[in-house]
Amino acid sequence: MTPAAWTSWPSREALARDTRRRSRTVIAWSVRAGLLTLMLWGTFTGGRFGPWEIVIGLLGVLVCALLAIAFFRTTLDNRLWPSLGLLALLMLAAFGAGEARATTAATVLWCGCAVTALERLPLAAGTPATAVALGAYAMVNTDDWTTTAITAAGLCLAGYVLRLDAEARGSAQRLLDQERAARVAEAETAALDERSRIAREIHDVLAHSLSAQLVHLEAARLLIEREPAGEFRDEVLQRVVAARSMAREGLSETRQALSALRGEVSPVEDFLRQLVTAEPAEVRVEGEQRALTAQASQTVRRVAQEALTNVRKHAPGARVVMRLEYQSDGIVLEVRDSGGRGPAGDLAVSGSGYGLLGMRERAELLGGTLEAGPGEEGFVVSLRVPA
Repeated sequence: MTPAAWTSWPSREALARDTRRRSRTVIAWSVRAGLLTLMLWGTFTGGRFGPWEIVIGLLGVLVCALLAIAFFRTTLDNRLWPSLGLLALLMLAAFGAGEARATTAATVLWCGCAVTALERLPLAAGTPATAVALGAYAMVNTDDWTTTAITAAGLCLAGYVLRLDAEARGSAQRLLDQERAARVAEAETAALDERSRIAREIHDVLAHSLSAQLVHLEAARLLIEREPAGEFRDEVLQRVVAARSMAREGLSETRQALSALRGEVSPVEDFLRQLVTAEPAEVRVEGEQRALTAQASQTVRRVAQEALTNVRKHAPGARVVMRLEYQSDGIVLEVRDSGGRGPAGDLAVSGSGYGLLGMRERAELLGGTLEAGPGEEGFVVSLRVPA
């Protein structure tokens, strides 16, 4: 056995009760309840103790139970000295029970301390503690020395077997957790590969098509500008310029979608600051910033774009405040404007081809909410999605 094996604690998975099956837990507690009942029955029956002595004895049993629970928790946290102190108090309680002629209770406490110390403490500390407990047990035991020695050896074996069993369960739990993590990573890798494939398809088809449209629309604009001025010419030029602007916006949106599919999305707060560069707007970021999922990030971006487009359309010149708050279980985006000349009800419908109604549906698909309505001065759009 290596020196590290003597000084190392049992793993947390071994010390915790989470790795036990429900049936095993029920059996363990049933055995404990049965042993406690037999101990109390054997101790307090027979008329050896008066009523007040029985009450004091039951209080002592309750205190020992609390000390045992505290001992289990301190060993779970790998706190050696508090664990040894609690174990010493339990042994002191066993000594007191022996002095009070509660031999059965003292025997159970000594044996329990011996087995538990070997099961839950480092061997360098658990072995001496077990030796002390078994030595005291041998002193209070009235059987012959052969029976006492066999019982002590059995208790040592029981404690060590329980330790090995707990370590085996802990190792199995760690392997199971690693396997689950590997499966999750494999699924994420497969999803990323599929998104990359879709991104390549979109880039090869849609992005190239929009880029070609921009080239042709720019050439058409230059040709139309060479024609003599007139009502028909100006109207056609206006339509071509609008179509070119829409194609440019569509190409920009397509590139953002491609970046999201490839997992190359820039932080949301950077996108918001870039979005309001040419606007009388302010961006406030609250909470601890962290990476968001692609779905949550895209939803926040789309809602911010839609809200800002509605402000441009219905409240031109209004001051906008965008507040992005990182919460423990989600992210909140609030877009508030100072008011304009457009009716508030119009802001709940479309703008830039998406519409807040569509954004509300998108947020609900992620388990979030989107609220839009008049505020104290202007219009307020509030989005919350899990992230």
